[in-house]
Amino acid sequence: MTQFRPCIDLHQGKVKQIVGGSLTDSGAQTNFVSAHGAAYYADLYRQKNLRGGHIIALGPNNQEQVLQALAAYPNALQYGGGVTCDNATDYLRAGASHVIVTSHLFEHGQFSWSRLDAIKAEVGRERLVVDLSCRKTADGWFIATDRWQTITSMQVNQKTLAELASHCAEFLIHSADVEGLQAGIDEPLVSLLGQYCTVPTTYAGGARSLADLDRVKALSQGRIDLTIGSALDIFGGSGVTLDDCIAWNTDHNQPPR
Repeated sequence: MTQFRPCIDLHQGKVKQIVGGSLTDSGAQTNFVSAHGAAYYADLYRQKNLRGGHIIALGPNNQEQVLQALAAYPNALQYGGGVTCDNATDYLRAGASHVIVTSHLFEHGQFSWSRLDAIKAEVGRERLVVDLSCRKTADGWFIATDRWQTITSMQVNQKTLAELASHCAEFLIHSADVEGLQAGIDEPLVSLLGQYCTVPTTYAGGARSLADLDRVKALSQGRIDLTIGSALDIFGGSGVTLDDCIAWNTDHNQPPR
């Protein structure tokens, strides 16, 4: 059943909310920069008993913040950002419940099944999340790597979702074109994910109010979870509060009477 899932996005050593499509090596259009470190948010999620969220490090100079957050709420948050076969186990030992991997799975622009097999052997399928964050083209949605700037040849469709589902515990999918804009979710993408995803999947991008949780639930038939970032009060937003999202989770996931 659809759930709200929390996030912590790090950029240049700060907790930020950015416009995803603007991210480059030199910076990004920023919606919010927090006065608090990542551990503050991890501890807040711990106090609220919110599990299954993700920490994403966008680029370098975030390592200290990552480790502090994982230590603040061990075995409850997923981590992604520069994860490879060489360091994946280190993040799990540091407290990540799962590791999230994207760019490492592509070699010279092509998806590498051997790299996927290697990291799955290293951490186990049950602790691996495959990030299929994507951008829209005239031919559909294609996975985007390198901070969402490089569009690969791998399409997010029924075939890809089916092939990858047997190799990981979950999918994480940002719609990079609407990420941070607070202009509404990518409804066709959410519908596609709801139709074809067979493992737990979190969608992120464009959410602006509590109504988006209802919309994701309806479009995906309750199969897809939602992350809300820039619109959330704890990240300077005015669209929805964290407590409202927690209450939504409780109200919409009660067993039938």
